[in-house]
Amino acid sequence: MFHGLQMHSIPALRAGALRAGAVALALTLPGAAFADNFKARYSVKLIGLSLGAATLTGSIDPGSYQIDAIAKLSGVAALVSSSKGAATASGLLIQGRLAPNAYATTSANATMTRTVRMAMTGGNVKATEITPPFEELPGRVPVTEAHKQKIIDPLSALLMPVPEGADVVGPAACARSIPVYDGWARFNINLTYTGLRQVRVKGYEGPVAVCAARYVAVAGHRPDRPATKFMEDNKGMEVWLAPVGESRVLAPFRISVATMVGTTVIEATEFETTRAQTSAR
Repeated sequence: MFHGLQMHSIPALRAGALRAGAVALALTLPGAAFADNFKARYSVKLIGLSLGAATLTGSIDPGSYQIDAIAKLSGVAALVSSSKGAATASGLLIQGRLAPNAYATTSANATMTRTVRMAMTGGNVKATEITPPFEELPGRVPVTEAHKQKIIDPLSALLMPVPEGADVVGPAACARSIPVYDGWARFNINLTYTGLRQVRVKGYEGPVAVCAARYVAVAGHRPDRPATKFMEDNKGMEVWLAPVGESRVLAPFRISVATMVGTTVIEATEFETTRAQTSAR
């Protein structure tokens, strides 16, 4: 069975075996850690008309996460506005719960650029900087320090950890109320599981969890504003969630929101994940 095996091959085989053994050992050592990296591209449409595109990228490991987003108007929307935006967020994953530490976003149009930065510790806001500041308007419900505790920033809110032992795309995917604070307003997004869908795009083919979504204003809003009343009564909101590798964290595959001028749909055209070993901790 060893016919053709040359003596000079034995050192190379031995070296190969040692390398393979080292890899196997690294995979079993307590310090070995893995991250699920993902990249999703989305089309953005309003009543079927193209508004632009968005990209979401991130990395999730057993104890932390990093997520970045870029969006830009194009098509019909670009004829009336040159808006674009970018955001980044990072934090910890503690017992299946997000604990944001940092959030920043910049949005720009033809007349102004605005930047929002928040520093947090475990989801508790420590400092907020908005440049230029928003105009204070009468009738706005005050945001208190209590409203800034145990919050999720708008970008981190796109990630949905699922507890161990639960089906990743089952009811547990949607069983949550997300306490969002964007540096100006505090609101909840309540999700309810409605079922499964099968999807297929570049990078992912399989089931997604479908959640109905409701908006609940908490602070920072003006209760008498028509847009606020519309959103609180809005039953036309839905999000589809796809698993990010083996991380037990989901990210949006599709978001649809009924607005006062029609339904906006943000849907993945690509949803790719890769798994990589990280440095020992």
